[in-house]
Amino acid sequence: MLTRIRIQRLGVIEDAELELSPGLNVITGETGAGKTMVVSGLGLLFGARADSGMVRSGASSAVVEGEVDVPAGHPAAERVDAAGGESRDGLILVRTVSAEGRSRAHVGGRAAPVGVLSEVGEHLMAVHGQADQWRLRAPEQHRVLLDAFGATPVREAQETYAHAHREWTSVREELARLSTAGAERTLRADLLRAALEEIEAVDPQEGEEDALRAEGQRLAHADGLRQAADTAHAVLSGGDEAVVDDLRPVTELLAAARQALAPVAEHDPELGALGSRLDELSYLTADLAGELASYSSGIDVDPGRLAWVQERRSVLTALLRKYGESTQAVLAWSGQAAAELADLDGSDDRIAALTEEERRWRRELVAAGEALTDARRAAAETLGTRVEAELTHLAMGGARVQVAVRHRPDPDGVELADGERVRAWSHGLDEVEILLAANAGAPPRTVTRAASGGELSRVMLALEVVSAQGDVPTYVFDEVDAGVGGAAALDLGARLAALARTAQVIVVTHLGQVAAFADRHHVVHKSSDGAITASDVRSVEGPERVAEIARMLGGVTDSRAALDHARELVEEHAPQRLGG
Repeated sequence: MLTRIRIQRLGVIEDAELELSPGLNVITGETGAGKTMVVSGLGLLFGARADSGMVRSGASSAVVEGEVDVPAGHPAAERVDAAGGESRDGLILVRTVSAEGRSRAHVGGRAAPVGVLSEVGEHLMAVHGQADQWRLRAPEQHRVLLDAFGATPVREAQETYAHAHREWTSVREELARLSTAGAERTLRADLLRAALEEIEAVDPQEGEEDALRAEGQRLAHADGLRQAADTAHAVLSGGDEAVVDDLRPVTELLAAARQALAPVAEHDPELGALGSRLDELSYLTADLAGELASYSSGIDVDPGRLAWVQERRSVLTALLRKYGESTQAVLAWSGQAAAELADLDGSDDRIAALTEEERRWRRELVAAGEALTDARRAAAETLGTRVEAELTHLAMGGARVQVAVRHRPDPDGVELADGERVRAWSHGLDEVEILLAANAGAPPRTVTRAASGGELSRVMLALEVVSAQGDVPTYVFDEVDAGVGGAAALDLGARLAALARTAQVIVVTHLGQVAAFADRHHVVHKSSDGAITASDVRSVEGPERVAEIARMLGGVTDSRAALDHARELVEEHAPQRLGG
């Protein structure tokens, strides 16, 4: 709840501070004193649009500061924490409006966008006045009010419907994605199928391109390779390939060298070691000569094979250019493409399965939606009856209230059991509208068109009292008593006091009968020095309060009869303020 508000340089108010009760707070004062500026200040504190014209003449800025007491974990506290503010010991909210129209906000000691004040205010305050009847002017709020009033039956039916709607929507979205992409899927499948057939026809083997490259090089240079091997073989071991007349094979030379060393090697170990090394060279030379002969005999001069290798390399190169830099990459792409093609080929089966699933969820959606409609209509009948009864105590005895729960026809919507096609929203199949016939014989119309500003506030008050939702801790009523007087004014005060038993209520009123019910009474006083008019606000108790109520009742404060009447009202209705 709001525990304190300070208003500086706002309109006619120079500097005023209000300590607020958790129950019923009334704000009174003479016409033009600035009572509505208090409501305007509350609006600014909770994110209302700023107007530089609201800044007091001659001042550079207007400031509204409020302290709010909320429990830990309250949505408003969580929003302040998310904005970087501090909420541990309550919320401190500040709104500043400059004379140039610039606006700044602080929440929990940290600067924040003004929009954060609005988000915090949604969890803290509902303002009901001729200029700000948002809960009745917004059609969506009619349904919210009814659903809250409907309590468990409506909530359970809504949860069942919401589950069916989520599943139905998910299936429809996937079905639409697959169906609308039909042509693209067919084209993609054809492309993948052709590519896989091309790869299968070539049948590449991993690493094949490297092996073919090496074989191609060997076949293309077969003559040169064989001649080189034969010449090297002749040089090492002799034979028909010797091309130099005085050429002696290396093996013969090594044998001659070994023969020269053999007779004397035993006389010197060092020379014996050199002889051993010479033996090793002889063995290595013989082995090398044998390998060269084997290599030469294995060289295949095959023009047909060379042509095949070159053709195969050409085919592989074309494949690599399309599907990968290597046969390994081509084979990997082929595996992925095959998996994608299998998925695409199975899409028709998936579409058929999704179509059947969509029908099933649509049937469940319709059944849940009709059950929710029945629950809402039952709650709507009770709500309308109770609000009508409440309005009889608020000077609107001839008013008739109807809470209409209707479907919106939609040729593309879901089909109900009776064959009607209607729109399906996430919140149900229904549009909810509160209708009011303000006077006997008048046709019912949407409440915002059928009621005047004061009547609209009274309808909202009746709805709040009847529903007792408790979702908003503070209610503000401005001019709720417009057009009310006499006994009806006492009924109005009693209804406000009843609401104040479960929530904080702030009321701007000109009726002494309403002010008599207050837990705390604030009076706006106006003063003028002939050039500048200023107002302040202070709390009154005891004789001061009786005098203010006497002024409100008869315009005088020194009449004993008026004072006695005012005192009698305060004493009579004190038990109601205390819950008696």
